Amino acid sequence: MTTKVKSVKKTTTTAAAKLKATKKVKATKKAKKAVKKTVKKVKKAKKLTQRQQIAKVNAKLSKAQRSAKLWIAYHESRYSYTARNGRCYGRYQLLTAYLHGNYSPLNQEKVANKYVAGRYGSWTNAKRFWLSHNWY
Repeated sequence: MTTKVKSVKKTTTTAAAKLKATKKVKATKKAKKAVKKTVKKVKKAKKLTQRQQIAKVNAKLSKAQRSAKLWIAYHESRYSYTARNGRCYGRYQLLTAYLHGNYSPLNQEKVANKYVAGRYGSWTNAKRFWLSHNWY
């Protein structure tokens, strides 16, 4: 091989290596940007107020379901998240065992929705039961 050919091959190989390295750096930069974007979304999600988090939990309920839920909350605790009655606690007077030590309003909302869905199927059915038995 002549020196010119060796020189051209060497230059081509070096250029290809540089191109490869540049592509890797660009891919890495894109990945870092994607990670930063995801982290920002997570941080933004964490910034929701308690009221917003509760609204998000109850967003799936229809207007009639929300109305029945509020009705029960009023009659059980006058809307108080800290009301106590024996072993029952909170806005929906749930047994403390159901709350597993987490008495936060958000947890009370989640647990109440789960309890009512499992026992009555809906908040309107729970209200109907409450009206005939004075408890739910």
